[in-house]
Amino acid sequence: MITRRFVLKGIAATFAGTIGSAGYASAVEAGMDLRITRYRVAPSRWPAGLRLKLAVLADLHACEPWMPAGRIRHIAQVATALQPDAILLLGDYAGSGRFVTEQVPAEDWSQALAALQAPLGVHAILGNHDWWQDLAAQERGRGPVLGAIALENRGISVHQNRALRLVKGGQAFWLLGLDDQLALLPARRWGRNRFQGMDDLQGTLAQVTDDAPIILMAHEPDIFPRVPPDVALTLSGHTHGGQVRMFGYSPVVPSRFGNRYAYGHVVERTDSADEESERHLVVSGGLGCSISPVRFGVPPEIVQIEISRREA
Repeated sequence: MITRRFVLKGIAATFAGTIGSAGYASAVEAGMDLRITRYRVAPSRWPAGLRLKLAVLADLHACEPWMPAGRIRHIAQVATALQPDAILLLGDYAGSGRFVTEQVPAEDWSQALAALQAPLGVHAILGNHDWWQDLAAQERGRGPVLGAIALENRGISVHQNRALRLVKGGQAFWLLGLDDQLALLPARRWGRNRFQGMDDLQGTLAQVTDDAPIILMAHEPDIFPRVPPDVALTLSGHTHGGQVRMFGYSPVVPSRFGNRYAYGHVVERTDSADEESERHLVVSGGLGCSISPVRFGVPPEIVQIEISRREA
């Protein structure tokens, strides 16, 4: 079976053989220029007059030498300079993988992220790596997770199955954050034979108390088929766009849906004849790398999303 690890290791071997050559710049994009990817989203149920601008950061995977604290601070400065209404962090701050020379402590990457500023705040969820690399949380089978503590200590709100009502210009919307869907690793010593998620979609939706529009943060996009149409927009990371992407196709995607939710803006309807059943998903290609420091065809990106009512 061809796995994501197999593909990335193969490309990493190419990377190792091309350092110093002209081909390296075009083939390996893990440390290359930062891209701003912009989307305009117009959900069918979005209220008139509410225009929202979001900056989204996903999958930093802090580590030396690929994603040091200094680079994270630069990313935070660029995101803040976009002047979004809110900044959303979609998890996987902790980094590991081949060619990593040193871990970046949570105290350091969270301090770098403290440079983020937005009028409606900076809001975060956790990713699978944030859970996986906290062995004490794995043993307990529950939080708190070190990454969440570090972020909260820097004044960044971490939403774990939590709904928050925000207001811009007198108009409200809900921001929901799910906990991770792959949080607990399978391990005999911890009495688990499969991955266990800490996410609670229904419990989080139940916290919504009015008809203001809903934005959902969920690290893995695999939750999307279960998201109801009254959620205007779902935001995810995790896939890194496959980390290798050619002609709009990623050979291997860490999702049971393959390329369906690999990258970009996805629009689906639960009923093809009913516009009100339309659901929007944006999957970020992320900023860092896992397994191997390789990106091909999907450079590191900050996602900027503008949400407004669809024009008639």
